[in-house]
Amino acid sequence: MQLRCRAHVVDDPAEKAALLNRQVDHFQPRGGSARAAVGEAPYGRMLAGIRGLRLEVTDVRATFKYANHRPAEVRDRIAAGLADRSGPGDSRARAHLLRRQEA
Repeated sequence: MQLRCRAHVVDDPAEKAALLNRQVDHFQPRGGSARAAVGEAPYGRMLAGIRGLRLEVTDVRATFKYANHRPAEVRDRIAAGLADRSGPGDSRARAHLLRRQEA
């Protein structure tokens, strides 16, 4: 998968603290780390040395692997999973997978 993005530099200390807190919440959901806040210990003074980037996705290039080397039972299970999930593009991917399986 390739993403084409427009980068936005984040220099505002409060915005940088919010970005850091969001990342920590995502990667360490159980906590255990102090919150970043402007002017507050332990990370407030470090915010000046951090440059944040916010990426705005402008284009996506993705490929779907159709599991041709897998047994028919596996491909059937993949097709059923695509039908159940019913996400964007899943019906087209499922139709293509089934067409390839018939060939």
